Amino acid sequence: MKTFATDDDNTNNPDPEQSHQHRGLSRRSLLFGGGLVGAAALVGTFFAGRSFPYGTGEAANAASDAAPKIVPRSFVSTQLTAPPVSSWKHGDTAAGYLFVEPQGDGFNGLILQDSGEPIWIEPTRKNLTDLRVQRFEGKPVLTYWSGKSTGGHGAGSATVLDTSYRTVATVDAGNGLQADLHEFNLTDRGTALITIYNTEKADLSSIGGPKDGYVYNCHVQEIDVRSGAVLLDWNALGHVDIAETYLGLTQDEGHDGKTPGRAFDAYHLNAVDDDGDALYISARHTHAIYKIDRGSGAVLWRWGGKRSDISVASDAVFAWQHDVRRHIDGTLSLFDNHLYSGTDGVSSAMFFTIDEQARTSTLVRKYTYDRHLGTAMGSAQLLENGNVLVGWGTDASVTEFSAEGTAVFEADLTAISYRANRSVWRAQPATVPDVGVKPASGGRMKVHASWNGATTVHRWRVLTGTTAGALAAVKTVHRSGFETSALVGTATVVAVQALDATGSVLATSQPLTV
Repeated sequence: MKTFATDDDNTNNPDPEQSHQHRGLSRRSLLFGGGLVGAAALVGTFFAGRSFPYGTGEAANAASDAAPKIVPRSFVSTQLTAPPVSSWKHGDTAAGYLFVEPQGDGFNGLILQDSGEPIWIEPTRKNLTDLRVQRFEGKPVLTYWSGKSTGGHGAGSATVLDTSYRTVATVDAGNGLQADLHEFNLTDRGTALITIYNTEKADLSSIGGPKDGYVYNCHVQEIDVRSGAVLLDWNALGHVDIAETYLGLTQDEGHDGKTPGRAFDAYHLNAVDDDGDALYISARHTHAIYKIDRGSGAVLWRWGGKRSDISVASDAVFAWQHDVRRHIDGTLSLFDNHLYSGTDGVSSAMFFTIDEQARTSTLVRKYTYDRHLGTAMGSAQLLENGNVLVGWGTDASVTEFSAEGTAVFEADLTAISYRANRSVWRAQPATVPDVGVKPASGGRMKVHASWNGATTVHRWRVLTGTTAGALAAVKTVHRSGFETSALVGTATVVAVQALDATGSVLATSQPLTV
């Protein structure tokens, strides 16, 4: 197992036109493989002013460290807003954009360039999580969960958008339940795997609680996307002993299980991944991954936690984890938060091989940065070129590592994001571009153009005239970000055209009377 270390003072950032300056770091370290070269990370920036949707107890952790309210970035051509994002880049990243869900007033789901410039800002201000590109019926789609989030879980539905941002499908939980915010995972069977938190009665006496108590019974459902049929409804209470939990009854304030409104979160399911006839389920509060039979629901083995069937080396123990994924080569990855609260610990992305016959697990790779510590949320994505993208959850940053373990990219999101993903995405919105105008000196005006979600705009053409029916091209400029501006002479009516790389018109805005 190889260990890689980096040590720099942030003086080697690339050209600022290609990447934004990262907030100052005096030292960076990397743990790759099994060797520790870093120190405990510091909890990152949190938002204020919006309900915290994640993890019972996790909400309190974040709120206690809340930073002053972040001022969103605004634009002239649209009322959409986005958090200010800075980044650095020291090497080659995988192809594609970043997909994140910054939480806070004026923020929402974002598709970002590496520079931090938005490509798409979710326009409805939905409370949104798990934004990413998946495939449905052989085509790339954009998916997310949206709904109401309280006490570390959610009640809502999942949405599937095509490459014009039109809704292809909406997925709801079945059997009278509501889909939770933690997982919406499409399979190649035309189904979706979702998590559910449902308040149910349970005997909590084994952990010092009431015999007639209440818990969040976490369900996993497999739903046929087109028909809505429930193909699987697995629940933790029927398969996992409550005594497996590491969460104390008094540890999560207001959730001691005494009443339905104080239901205890014994399991906290937060990820489900598909492996054909089996599913892998992550339960944060039992520190365990469960492999279950997709047909019968039987637990095939437990990995981690109090009753692990799979051995875990002392240097590879994970805790309070998120985002378990099974990869083509058979390895399993997860984001190891490694703590519930406080500032002691190191969060990391971990990759393992599992020998099911020998009942052993082997740590293959491990990625961390010495300043990153996610008390809640987090993700680890294996990219197509072998790089690994790590979302640090409540430590509001995203880091990409090369296959060899070198940190090549990092973005400071300024607001926490449940997960972070990178994917190739080519889209042309069904909407038309937006245009706005501000007066300028010398008988001129500054025209601002944007087209939320468009990925193939290379240049903007400005049209002006005395009426909407008498517009003429007066200037063409290169796209310079989410919103591009151009100085032109004052006119009564203005419009903009989005041009592709060949100069062909992709779309024209509605005319704006100045």
